[in-house]
Amino acid sequence: MAATAGLAGAAFSQSTADLERRLNGYERLLSDWAGLTRYGSADSELGPPKPGETRVVFLGDEITEQWEAGPARTFFPGTAYLNRGIAGQATGQMLVRFRQDVVALRPRVVVIAGGSNDVAGAAGPASKATVMDNIMSMTEIAKANGILVILASVTPVCDCGTRQTLLRSPARIADLNDELKGYARTSGAVYLDYYSALADGRNFKRGLTKDGLLPNAAGYAVMAPLAQLAIAQALKQP
Repeated sequence: MAATAGLAGAAFSQSTADLERRLNGYERLLSDWAGLTRYGSADSELGPPKPGETRVVFLGDEITEQWEAGPARTFFPGTAYLNRGIAGQATGQMLVRFRQDVVALRPRVVVIAGGSNDVAGAAGPASKATVMDNIMSMTEIAKANGILVILASVTPVCDCGTRQTLLRSPARIADLNDELKGYARTSGAVYLDYYSALADGRNFKRGLTKDGLLPNAAGYAVMAPLAQLAIAQALKQP
């Protein structure tokens, strides 16, 4: 009986903590919808690129943000690459903070990786056309400021640990990636195909994801050289 009561108490505490985290997240969303305060101070303290430095900004959602999480710090050590991912963001929010978190930092290249949360409706209903409008706007702003553009595919999902496919339709993800690839070709951007390397059919390979949405260390290890190749390809453009 005591053990059962202890388990019930632990579950209640965990449930309460989860609710508090969600409530805090909603409060932040209401007060700062685009997440401008997340990197505002870091951006303002960052000086211009050093001579000979290739500064690259990775703009995205939790897939990007979590790349830098944990003790390993595997996000391109020894480079001038900047992580500007914010968990839960859709492309409309990324667009609002694009000038602050990308243009003002004067990078040579930007890697734009978004769309998964649009598919999930995290910031409200979003059609493929809406997502592409946001992607096009970010691309045009970058090009107008002399920044080379890399458009990353939306990464796959699977029901591996958490149910993801009902929230993020694999068919919609594949369709959006086709649109991103086509726009990259016509706009002169580089298409970064994470999806093909991470997917088994239309599902995230189980050995490369921690929960069906986020890559694990092995997943990020697959993504890193692909990103490096895309950056090298972008830098070759006139």
